[in-house]
Amino acid sequence: MLKPVTISEKAASEIKHILSNKNIPADYGLRILVQGGGGCGGAKFRLGFDKQKEGDLAYTEQEILVYYEKRQLMYLMGLQIDFEERADARGFVFNPMQLKRD
Repeated sequence: MLKPVTISEKAASEIKHILSNKNIPADYGLRILVQGGGGCGGAKFRLGFDKQKEGDLAYTEQEILVYYEKRQLMYLMGLQIDFEERADARGFVFNPMQLKRD
């Protein structure tokens, strides 16, 4: 199965913590949402928890069920979800994966 987005260990730990401590139903997975994508602003990404919907693509990454809409694949391909904790903010970030060259 195609895995367009990877999840870092730190992000996976935070997602699992949220799933277990925020009363998220067991049949919900991590939904990756793409907003925008046209024009100069580029795509913006959001995360949420949701049931699988008709037409969603799904895969498992770091033991986390992930859902996304097929039409959003081109915006998601090659991204990694990470979790940052800084003095001024903490939260999930989307980073492009580094391509390995031989």
